[in-house]
Amino acid sequence: MAEKRQRVLSIQSHVVSGYVGNKSATFPLQVLGFEVDAINSVQFSNHTGYGYWKGQVLDERELEGLVDGLHHNGLDYYTHLLTGYIGSAGFLKYIAHVVKQLREVNPDLVYVCDPVMGDNGKMYVPEELLEIYQDTILPLADIITPNQFEAELLTGKQIKSVDDAWQAVEHFHKKGCHTVVLSSTDLGNDENLLALASSRTGDRKTELTIHIPKLPGIFTGTGDLFAALLLAWMWRTNNQLKPSLEKVIATLQAVLKRTLHFATERSKSAKPGFALMELQLIPSKADIENPETIIEAEVR
Repeated sequence: MAEKRQRVLSIQSHVVSGYVGNKSATFPLQVLGFEVDAINSVQFSNHTGYGYWKGQVLDERELEGLVDGLHHNGLDYYTHLLTGYIGSAGFLKYIAHVVKQLREVNPDLVYVCDPVMGDNGKMYVPEELLEIYQDTILPLADIITPNQFEAELLTGKQIKSVDDAWQAVEHFHKKGCHTVVLSSTDLGNDENLLALASSRTGDRKTELTIHIPKLPGIFTGTGDLFAALLLAWMWRTNNQLKPSLEKVIATLQAVLKRTLHFATERSKSAKPGFALMELQLIPSKADIENPETIIEAEVR
């Protein structure tokens, strides 16, 4: 019997112009061999950093209708579920139902949760989502990719040291997540961010750190891209965390450097605007497909 193709249901934001949410995740996943079905939790003209946008927000009843349509037509076999930005409590609560329904069809479904809530000390979703993530969503997730601020929110503890970060990782493992990646922390140095990753599968335990060179500029969609790439490479490497993390970081660095080069070449000021700083994903196809590992992860 032929092996079923890898199919991802990706539930997160969508923008008409630019690259965040599903626009940031879909193309890389497709390039890496995944069929991607996207449900847009919101549809905006552009990301909200611009300061002005228009669009629509999907509610839980509309999500239920879409999932019911898939189920009715036998279209709900997925190997992976990926969730990102979700803006309402009702919608997030229904995600738990979606996970359970998809696992009835495929018990081996891998759920990758990027708990998008905020960054740099600022929360940009309703506070009521936090408790739902803590009590309902995390126990269902296989892989979780919070940034430092999101990890602090979810654990209720500040992360001021590497030891604090590892304690946060342990908290997520106890919740049931077998792979935890703190995608970016300020625990590195002036030139680098620090990511921490841990995977526990059966008797196998892996704990890693990797330094990520800081680049000037304000980028958006990087966390969405990170989660999608991690999903892809964990499958392609048969859940080997070290090469997966190295491939993810290599791809991100290539995309960000290309984006920065594109923006600075075309900007008339020292600080390129949001439109010029949209991720250069399409020109980065070769880097997504075959990233060259330039930074090695260190085993703890």
